Amino acid sequence: MKHNPDDRRDNVERIQFNIDHTLKNIELAEEMIAETDDPQTRQALKKKNERREEALDRMRLEIRDEAIDREKGYE
Repeated sequence: MKHNPDDRRDNVERIQFNIDHTLKNIELAEEMIAETDDPQTRQALKKKNERREEALDRMRLEIRDEAIDREKGYE
């Protein structure tokens, strides 16, 4: 079994895709929160969005680090 080499060339784009997807999910959840009358559903969606916001913070740090490494040529 061969080990695949670490190919980081598309990491910035992949992370940006994930950020965009997460932002869209937050937006959709906000729409659902506004439309639902069920307090449990509303609370669950709010909690999920809190976790998404935390994930966004981590992804933004990661994309910054990857962009810096890309500029340095992945030393």
